[in-house]
Amino acid sequence: MTSAKIPAIDADALIIGCAQAPDGGVVLAGGLDGIDEAVAKRLVDLANQLGITGKQDAVYKYPAPRDLRARLLVLTGLGKPEADGSFSPEALRRAAGAAMRSLSGSRSAAIALPTPDDASLTAVVEGALLGDYAFTKYQTSGDQKEPVADIQIVTALKRSERAKDAFVRAEIIAKAVARTRDLVDTPPNVLYPGSFAETAKSEAKALTGSKVKVSVLNEKQLQAGGYGGIVGVGQGSSRPPCLVVLSYSPPNAKAHVGLVGKGITFDSGGLNIKNAEKKIHFMGYDMAGAAAVLETVLVAAQLGLPIAVTGYLCLAENMPGGHAQRPGDIVTMRNGMTVEVNNTDAEGRLVMADGIADAVTAGCNPIVDIATLTGAQSIALGQRTAGVMGTPTVRDAIVRAAGESGELAWPMPLPEELDPSSKSLTADMANTSLVKIGGMLFAGQFLKRFYGDVPWGHIDIAGPAFNGEAGWGYTPKGGTGFGVRTLVTFLEDIAATK
Repeated sequence: MTSAKIPAIDADALIIGCAQAPDGGVVLAGGLDGIDEAVAKRLVDLANQLGITGKQDAVYKYPAPRDLRARLLVLTGLGKPEADGSFSPEALRRAAGAAMRSLSGSRSAAIALPTPDDASLTAVVEGALLGDYAFTKYQTSGDQKEPVADIQIVTALKRSERAKDAFVRAEIIAKAVARTRDLVDTPPNVLYPGSFAETAKSEAKALTGSKVKVSVLNEKQLQAGGYGGIVGVGQGSSRPPCLVVLSYSPPNAKAHVGLVGKGITFDSGGLNIKNAEKKIHFMGYDMAGAAAVLETVLVAAQLGLPIAVTGYLCLAENMPGGHAQRPGDIVTMRNGMTVEVNNTDAEGRLVMADGIADAVTAGCNPIVDIATLTGAQSIALGQRTAGVMGTPTVRDAIVRAAGESGELAWPMPLPEELDPSSKSLTADMANTSLVKIGGMLFAGQFLKRFYGDVPWGHIDIAGPAFNGEAGWGYTPKGGTGFGVRTLVTFLEDIAATK
């Protein structure tokens, strides 16, 4: 952070906000401290001449006036201001992120967006760091553009202790989101259940020391323990499944929250194999829920939250090998319930149910699971909004946390009339519905049976976990890291209320 006057800032790029004005004109939104009126007027006139509207996510770049030490001036759209002339945290987040995405390959940038309070500063920092991301690990051409190495946030709040705390929190969370994106974007020949487990152990050791304990149940232990869902899904692959358990247990914890993440490191669909229309080449992202849980537990430890958090990473590779489970097989789950597998491509709910059963046994309350679970989720809500189901109090708390953190989520019902459609002639239930409607809700009903009386929430992120189109705001193409910010805020809210 810096409180230097704008003309004195030495950076490759200077980022200033522009907004939509009621009369259709463009105004520069903050960041003009230290610039004389003549220079400010020239900037406004130039913006108008170029037809800059200030729409959200729009970014405009041109050479900086000679009065500034910065070489490039970047105007980033904040959209329409609130009634009082301010901008929402999410508007600031997206403006900062969009600008940073456009500057890949630059060495340094200074961001001079409005930061009148701690919430605004946090949003700008988060947006800048979330937008300043690129996954280039497997690109060898030498012409790939790396993220900006040096970022300055221009703010008058530099000397505020609360602002410094907000900056640290934002940095911790943004880095966790980046690690989640890295995991999602890592190809499935590199990231598989065993290597995912090793990554979890190494990250926990590096980031938290001994604050987070990690244990791994291998295939033999899963078989002996009755984890029929995880074992059944993973048995068709040469890479065995595993269950990773992360435990953060601070002294005198006020609550014990369980987080369960789906970790299908590649989903071929099993014997009900996916086709090209289902974009099978993207199916390495089916572990995004487990990645979000891993990073959330680590953030809870880094922030020192006064609640215990246990994360369950349910890891398997769903392949159609010679030992793959067949449609019609019956598996016995961790809690003793039996499930007829009538579709091997509905595998996520099977591995999740075993993890949920363990969280219930461990006494976690509440429990939240997060998964790229159903294609029906994106059909219902699109590619950016998660569907949230569960106990109404937990469901609504998750949706509020998503809103506070800047992620999009929508509360969904669990209609009782869908429950009978899971009946099986040979087992306690089937893993898919006999009717082809309400697929996202049916999956929620399936998981509900494993929670018993424990308050719970289910977040379906099949759409927002992966962006197959062009980047927008602070969201890159590829893995988005969706869920980390929502879960962290959810945990913070529990800590505050307890």
